[in-house]
Amino acid sequence: MESAEIRRRWLSFFEERGHTVVPSASLIADDPTLLLVNAGMVPFKPYFLGEEKPPYTRASSVQKCVRTPDIEEVGKTTRHGTFFQMCGNFSFGDYFKEGAIKLAWELLTSPVEHGGYGLEAERLWITVYQDDDEAEQIWRNVVGVPAERIQRLGKKDNFWSMGVPGPCGPCSEINYDRGPEFGAEGGPAVNDERYVEIWNLVFMQYERGQGTGKDDFEILGDLPSKNIDTGLGLERLAMILQGVQNMYETDTLKVVIDKATELTGVRYGQAHESDVSLRVVADHMRTSVMLIGDGVTPGNEGRGYVLRRIMRRAVRNMRLLGASGPVVGELVDTVIRTMGEQYPELETDRKRIETVALAEEAAFLKALKGGTNILDTAVTETKAAGGTVLPGDKAFLLHDTWGFPIDLTLEMAAEQGLSVDEAGFRRLMQEQRDRAKADARAKKTGHADVSAYREIADTSGATEFVGYTNTEGETTVVGLLVNGVPSPAATEGDDVEVVLDRTPFYAEGGGQIADTGRIRLHSGAVIEVRDVQQPVPGVSVHKGSVQVGEVTVGSTAYATIDVKRRRAIARAHSATHLTHQALRDALGPTAAQAGSENQPGRFRFDFGSPSAVPQTVMTDVEQKINEVLARELDVHAEVMPIDEAKRQGAIAEFGEKYGEKVRVVTIGDFSKELCGGTHVHNTAQLGLVKLLGESSIGSGVRRIEALVGVDAYNFLAKEHTVVAQLQELVKGRAEELPEKISAMLGKLKDAEKEIEKFRAEKVLQAAAGLVEGAKDVRGVAVVTGQVPDGTSADDLRKLVLDVRGRIPGDRPAVVALFTTAGGRPLTVIATNEAARERGLKAGELVRTAAKTLGGGGGGKPDVAQGGGQNAGAIGEAIDAVERLVGDTA
Repeated sequence: MESAEIRRRWLSFFEERGHTVVPSASLIADDPTLLLVNAGMVPFKPYFLGEEKPPYTRASSVQKCVRTPDIEEVGKTTRHGTFFQMCGNFSFGDYFKEGAIKLAWELLTSPVEHGGYGLEAERLWITVYQDDDEAEQIWRNVVGVPAERIQRLGKKDNFWSMGVPGPCGPCSEINYDRGPEFGAEGGPAVNDERYVEIWNLVFMQYERGQGTGKDDFEILGDLPSKNIDTGLGLERLAMILQGVQNMYETDTLKVVIDKATELTGVRYGQAHESDVSLRVVADHMRTSVMLIGDGVTPGNEGRGYVLRRIMRRAVRNMRLLGASGPVVGELVDTVIRTMGEQYPELETDRKRIETVALAEEAAFLKALKGGTNILDTAVTETKAAGGTVLPGDKAFLLHDTWGFPIDLTLEMAAEQGLSVDEAGFRRLMQEQRDRAKADARAKKTGHADVSAYREIADTSGATEFVGYTNTEGETTVVGLLVNGVPSPAATEGDDVEVVLDRTPFYAEGGGQIADTGRIRLHSGAVIEVRDVQQPVPGVSVHKGSVQVGEVTVGSTAYATIDVKRRRAIARAHSATHLTHQALRDALGPTAAQAGSENQPGRFRFDFGSPSAVPQTVMTDVEQKINEVLARELDVHAEVMPIDEAKRQGAIAEFGEKYGEKVRVVTIGDFSKELCGGTHVHNTAQLGLVKLLGESSIGSGVRRIEALVGVDAYNFLAKEHTVVAQLQELVKGRAEELPEKISAMLGKLKDAEKEIEKFRAEKVLQAAAGLVEGAKDVRGVAVVTGQVPDGTSADDLRKLVLDVRGRIPGDRPAVVALFTTAGGRPLTVIATNEAARERGLKAGELVRTAAKTLGGGGGGKPDVAQGGGQNAGAIGEAIDAVERLVGDTA
């Protein structure tokens, strides 16, 4: 039975039994604690935690999941993989243990011709929690499983929780006996290789307290409503139904292995080492396609780094198998054709997926060549120094400059017999992150405790947003936090978080920043609002400070936003929509939105593109946008079912979570997008849009920054002033400026070359004098000295080699010259063949000098270069070189 059929039967079975079929959520988790969806229940987590009320009592899904903690083990074993599909059925206060158990047994054991999977009942073994008498009785007395095929296991194996206080409960696992060829008998308690777990039924009936680990926590009591969360691994069931030994031989992975075999000529099963590489390629390419399909783009942070890491591992393993050219295109095509039956959007979005994947492969192949040279040099230096650990700064350089994921550096170093200073690498990475993220975190709740907001939501309901039509209005304070702690009142000077029953303030979201303004209580108190967030869905939290008076929960108030600022933001947001559509018209659907930020009078827009957008295209896009403004198109919003929005061609942003009903913003006949933000009423209100330029922010992702309205006009006015000043300076018309300035720069460059030539000649003139001053150290001519500050490394090298060339070849010679550049010392040392025959090597001499200077260096035996931090130690470094010559010669 093919994987697509397993999936179809699962959804059909539960739909026929009253379950709402919920499409797989995006792999981009709508959860601040997760990078990617890693379990089938993740999309339902808000319902289990009580954060949201489920719109159904029974649900079923086949959820795409990615897990990467054991990425290094992928391929080495046949059990580890990064992408999998989790089939789940869920009950929210509806059926419980008996219902879940009977449904699972029916689907697994019903004949294939009746819609089941047709598994032999006598091959199924059951595990239950050690104290769960109820579950065991259902399995024995209701379903009819013999007692000898039911085993009780402890909390570690058969009790589920999220790892934090919240719902938890015992679970019961269904295991399939693969037969004696897979090991000794005795059930899943003895051998989980032979008795493979295929389905886990979780009975959420208790509330968990604080604790650590899988079994060290307290059970606080029963939940008010009992729920069911089950998960069946589609790949594991496919392995059994297709009669293969492991998941890599199932239909959706074996075809990728076959394609990799075709491209490399290496047959699967030929050798363990090549089998590992083939499995890595198959798993990682499938995961890559699914991630790109859901809007992830390669990068150096977060989920983008996960994608980059697995893609680059796949490409490198293809190189290890013998592939010499690009291979990703054919592998991506194979994955899309294989998975497209289950996920048709892969075929629909094929062009964009291929574009992103090919761009990442091209970037990595280029980086692999340069980075491998850097790594080889670092390995050679480490071994030459007698070391066994590659320094962390080298691993960081490979990551930061060449895009080498750390695990790739680990693998390549291990192949050379070295380990890597991972602690040093991660310290440097953390320092870089700290510098890059200095300011943004305080705004978001992230992993923060949101129980206080959830309690307000449970008591007062969701905040009604009236800001689409009103910029001010009557309201009531229904929740108040002071310095992050719930409080009945706040006084002047307090930092507060205020929840209102209704608000005109837009909470940050969808790329639009939050409104600011004031909340005036009828008591006379005033709150200055500087930010609005939604830490819990539907609850707007107004962050600010009490300016005057006392604020109390239950007080009536009047909320007013900064209207001028809101209008400027709305102009920017509408301009973003126009820019998105104009780019798609110019570049095609691959120019999909990858993020945006709309601020007063300006916006930035991120989109997919494998390369820089030509200036001519940018000019055309800008012209098209401004032509739309002149057409005075009306802008209107409408709420409709999501299926209707898709039918009308509305564009959705990758990674965004949408409900059954969505808001569609339409700009005349030009643009139609799913959007919850605020907009102008007519494009004429934008006035003017000026695109400032575009740049790369990551592999396959570009960013446009632009100005709108008065800000755009002010920018152009300043540019006009600058142009007028340049016209005056060069005595020419505006259209002559490029040619005249180019000519001036050309003359300047020629002059700089002449100056450089003169300076180099002057430096080389010193060579004769230096040779005359050579010292004799145990029969070796030693030339040392400090040349004028500011001498470049190239000029210093030329001088050293020139001096060495002036000394007769039959006389051993060492030339060691020093300078300072930018306040730091620099040295170049050279030896001739006669000196090297006496054991004098430039690399060793330069390391001695550089160590004295507080730095490092290296090179070949005939010439080497180094530097340091302490320019005042040049004299000591010269003495150290002369001593080493004397000791060696």
